[in-house]
Amino acid sequence: MRVAAWLNFLAQTTIIATGGAVRLTGSGLGCPTWPTCTPESLIPTEELSYHSLIEFGNRMMTGVVGIVALVVFILVLVAKLQRTRRDLFTLSLIVGLGIVAQAIVGGVTVWTGLNPFIVGFHYVSSLLLVCVTAAFLVRMDAVPGPRERAVPAWFAALTHATSFVLAVTVLFGVLTTASGPHSGDAAAGRTGFDAVLLQHIHAWPGYVLLALTLALVIGAWTNRLPIRTWVTTLLAVELVQIAVGLYQARNGLPPLAVGIHMVLAALSAATMTVVILRLKRPVAAERPAEASVAA
Repeated sequence: MRVAAWLNFLAQTTIIATGGAVRLTGSGLGCPTWPTCTPESLIPTEELSYHSLIEFGNRMMTGVVGIVALVVFILVLVAKLQRTRRDLFTLSLIVGLGIVAQAIVGGVTVWTGLNPFIVGFHYVSSLLLVCVTAAFLVRMDAVPGPRERAVPAWFAALTHATSFVLAVTVLFGVLTTASGPHSGDAAAGRTGFDAVLLQHIHAWPGYVLLALTLALVIGAWTNRLPIRTWVTTLLAVELVQIAVGLYQARNGLPPLAVGIHMVLAALSAATMTVVILRLKRPVAAERPAEASVAA
């Protein structure tokens, strides 16, 4: 189950990269119909271009992601964890149902000629599934039962505020991309918003996010909180993300840099998910120490 759970996380992250490749190479309508590639063929035909192979490859990746998620769900059922670990059962079920929903949304994006808002929703949905698979990895090693806060109340509040700013940053990033040059196809529409202005608006919460995360790191290490390693990891991912963002903004949005930026956004959200879940610990973990003090 541990191997399958990690493969589940990696597959969800990889399909964001392949989906980004489809968009950034202008292959969004390489297969002009859905669920088949053309009205007459399930797979690309000789008459189609390499764009069709890229788009069809991403569709095949959906099958891989679905199989891995199904394996995780079956392993949960075989271990009868739906009774003792309803959290793992629910998370694995969400991923499975989410993949089916994602496939349908992908079809709708083709039917609507790559509507930028639907494409953006498609990306956000994939990012959320990455977060769910990350949550499964955390909960898999967690002790079941009642939990209590493992950090001070102010630190927990600051963490949740940081997660909100991260969500705002991602949403404006998606909106910026939906207004920029990478539409997925020459015939695809754009939002009509000023992409340059949105680029700046996207950066503002990004810098606020960096400042809040730095505050979390300082607070965690100053108070020697058990979460300090993960908030430091979050800071590292954000620094790389900002560096890539600045590079792409100053170099005309090269496709490879934009694709890396998309994947890093998902990894930032996944790391934040881990940080939030580690704000609490099992109540039983404190009992031995309390007993020792009492003695």
